[in-house]
Amino acid sequence: MKPQPMIAVTDVERASRWYQRILGATSGHGGSEYEQLLVEGEMVLQLHLLDEGHHHEAIGEVGVPLGNGVALWFLVDEVDRATHCLRDSDTIVTAVHFNPNAGHRELWLRDPDGYLVVLAGE
Repeated sequence: MKPQPMIAVTDVERASRWYQRILGATSGHGGSEYEQLLVEGEMVLQLHLLDEGHHHEAIGEVGVPLGNGVALWFLVDEVDRATHCLRDSDTIVTAVHFNPNAGHRELWLRDPDGYLVVLAGE
């Protein structure tokens, strides 16, 4: 089994650019309503426009805060690589630190829609 989480976002193209920069991902679909983000050819995340239904109902509700209670956790080869990709506008929740419970280093961020994004690894 390989998880392929999908999150609702307010601007798919902006979110795609952010995740591509932070994760070193590439676009697997592209577009203003839906995106697939790939790392080494494997889909790691799907982005869906908040109020677009396509062949199903919308996956999010306009007016409800996005990201509440969700942490998108990515195991990466090198946490420090991500710090080189950060910009002044990026929201750091917790700077790179060692988590003794998990036995690895972590960087906690907020994406442009408010989702908590954790990069964990060496």
